[in-house]
Amino acid sequence: MAAPMEKIMSKLGWIKTVEMHTGGEPLRIIQSGYPKIDGDTILAKRRFARDNLDHLRKLVMLEPRGHYDMYGAILVSPDLPGADIGVLFTHNDGYSTMCGHGTIALGRYAIDYGHVKATEPETEVNIQCPCGLVKAFVQVTGGRTGQTRFHSVPAFAFATDLDVDVVGHGKVTVDIGYGGAFYAFVSAERFGLDVRKSRTRDIVDAATAVSNAVKEQVKLRHPDDDDLAFLYGTIITDGNDEWSDEPTANMCVFAKAQVDRSPTGSGVTARIALQYHKKLITLNQKRTFESGACGSRFTGSPVRDTTCGEFSAVVVEVCGHGHYTGEATFIAEDDDQLKNGFLVK
Repeated sequence: MAAPMEKIMSKLGWIKTVEMHTGGEPLRIIQSGYPKIDGDTILAKRRFARDNLDHLRKLVMLEPRGHYDMYGAILVSPDLPGADIGVLFTHNDGYSTMCGHGTIALGRYAIDYGHVKATEPETEVNIQCPCGLVKAFVQVTGGRTGQTRFHSVPAFAFATDLDVDVVGHGKVTVDIGYGGAFYAFVSAERFGLDVRKSRTRDIVDAATAVSNAVKEQVKLRHPDDDDLAFLYGTIITDGNDEWSDEPTANMCVFAKAQVDRSPTGSGVTARIALQYHKKLITLNQKRTFESGACGSRFTGSPVRDTTCGEFSAVVVEVCGHGHYTGEATFIAEDDDQLKNGFLVK
């Protein structure tokens, strides 16, 4: 006799996932049950998912199956030569163009689930993200995957010492950097806050106010594609941008006021690009970045000069460790009034 859940699943269908986290930030990887995502390029696939399958993003990201700060990954066929896997990243408000903690976790996943053959002591995994090809390098010891480092797409300083008028705070000076996604950066001190000690709610409110101001007052552009030219979030830092062997802390608030538990891989990339632009860090100089949310750490360093259109750019290496937390199977019953998901702020 079939178990009750098996009977339900046989009628409704299901979505199966692998659950991971990197530095405390969750990653829900879609294993099966998602419809085919059409598109000749990965950005076209991102648009297709946004315009045609967004009800499924909400189903697996939002409550009651997810939560306000859930993060996800949908594997898609890559269109770039040499890419092993393609991925779309999902969050509480849509689809991002890059995710560093997700890339770190997917490096392990790609090997462990048979997308890439393991070689010791390190296996290269080429991941096509919406922002471009990101190379991950996964430690493999005795057949077990572990710590992962990745090399970013060209990262650059878009603007430095830019004044914006922020509601409730007046004129605020920000930097804007690109690390696969655009972020505004500002020191917590400007708001009388401490990224390690202040209430998360207060940091979220300050970061959201800055994001709203930048979106209204600054026109972003990216040389490769207009789909990349939007502000993903604001990162509140401890202000310690000059190189030191001591960790520097930050907290990223992105999408719809979503809080990254990790130090934010693409944010570390953008922050290093800004520091490199300001000559506060040199090539191959490693820095430790700490999450203001939970204290987890990534390391990062600029490793190669490059360009991105008219911008002087740098390839950044970010290193962290993804961990498995389980597997899940999700369904949606027809008579469930909340089957499509909801958010509680």
